[in-house]
Amino acid sequence: MCGVLGIRAPKRDVARLAYFGLFALQHRGQESAGIAVSDHGRLTALRDMGLVTQVFSEDKLQGLHGEAAIAHCRYSTTGSVAWQNAQPLVQHGAARTVALGHNGNLLNTTELRAALADDGVKLRTTSDTEVIAALIAHDERPLEEAVAAAMRRLRGAYTIVLLAEGKLVGFRDPDGIRPLVIGLLGDDYVLASESCALDLLGAELVREVAPGELVVVDEDGLRAAQGVPAHEGGALCIFEFIYFGRPDSKLRGVELHGARVRMGERLAAEAPVEADMVVPIPDSGTPAAIGFARASGIPFNEGLIKNRYVGRTFIQPDQALREHGIKTKFNPLAEVSGKRVVVVDDSIVRGTTTRKIVAMLYEEGATEVHVRVSSPPIVSPCYYGIDMASEEELIAAGGSVEDVRRAIGATSLAYLSLEGLQSATRRPEETFCRACLTKRYPTPVPERLEKHRFEPAPAR
Repeated sequence: MCGVLGIRAPKRDVARLAYFGLFALQHRGQESAGIAVSDHGRLTALRDMGLVTQVFSEDKLQGLHGEAAIAHCRYSTTGSVAWQNAQPLVQHGAARTVALGHNGNLLNTTELRAALADDGVKLRTTSDTEVIAALIAHDERPLEEAVAAAMRRLRGAYTIVLLAEGKLVGFRDPDGIRPLVIGLLGDDYVLASESCALDLLGAELVREVAPGELVVVDEDGLRAAQGVPAHEGGALCIFEFIYFGRPDSKLRGVELHGARVRMGERLAAEAPVEADMVVPIPDSGTPAAIGFARASGIPFNEGLIKNRYVGRTFIQPDQALREHGIKTKFNPLAEVSGKRVVVVDDSIVRGTTTRKIVAMLYEEGATEVHVRVSSPPIVSPCYYGIDMASEEELIAAGGSVEDVRRAIGATSLAYLSLEGLQSATRRPEETFCRACLTKRYPTPVPERLEKHRFEPAPAR
């Protein structure tokens, strides 16, 4: 996940704009947040653990002055949840100082760290992001050449915003696995993970940064170049359509809410059921549940109430509260009592949450619980920025749909077909990465990728 944003607007309060833009991207990461500003080339960064509203105050924003800013909210896939890994990272190199924010996951971090160490570069964090910043900061070539040279060495998924030498730079990997869009706020350019951030700022969506493309924003405006050759078609992560992206964002010209409603409609056609109500698992299951109800004629109803503040704190519950489990996040309504319920969710990964929700609905008096999932089974791990890096974690890997149904305790279970999912996106399959659903990856991948592989070994 992770959200990135960049803006160059010499006559505007760029830190405040970055704050509100980041606020719109909060769904992409809640572990840490940060903003870096460039004031005539001088970089200042403020980052900390927590949500955007926890990290920044009015006083802190007033202390961030400059003509350009980048911002980041983190969801970790390489490196621990710790302050030193919060972004944007600032790297002081032999050639320049760079502030950089990254969405994605590198596959060749180990090799790059070793190469940097051989060159005498010391890294302070356990994140793959610092490797990217170091490659650019220590490259003596002009900035744009240094960025292109770094792109040629990176393997995996990367969507980057950076500040250096008073310039705002954005670039994507040659498959375009993670999104990046360009917006225009008056005469000023904005880069963001999703178009919903542009909407909040009042900026107009211009286009997406193309796979392998490098864009630079300076006093002369925006210019673009192909940093590395794009892989044919690209490979945008299909989970951006299923879950990651905010429903009001547009990717590939398609509003995600509409695509998710179509997923639910197709699911109802593929897996019909006799029931009394359609209930979403909020919030990500709601659009598909609307589509399922619309196509099936079964009434839509809220059967689960979600506490939207869970997962937004670093204070852990005591043991007595832990025993309540999923009730910390969801609670069923009496509406489900005596009813045959269709529960719609966007995906099942580990199955733990789904199993507990099914049990809660039965406890509340539901007579039948039919689970419908608006994506195909997840059968293979992601190496490009989703924190599920082993097949052992995936309930559908190696098992049948009936095995999963028994494991979660549902009356019935059905998934949307891969063809149905693709049809709902209204975009050709060759433009997506669907590896978690098909085991076919757009790049070579390692046998296993550990999130904490660069952490110091625990003391014995």
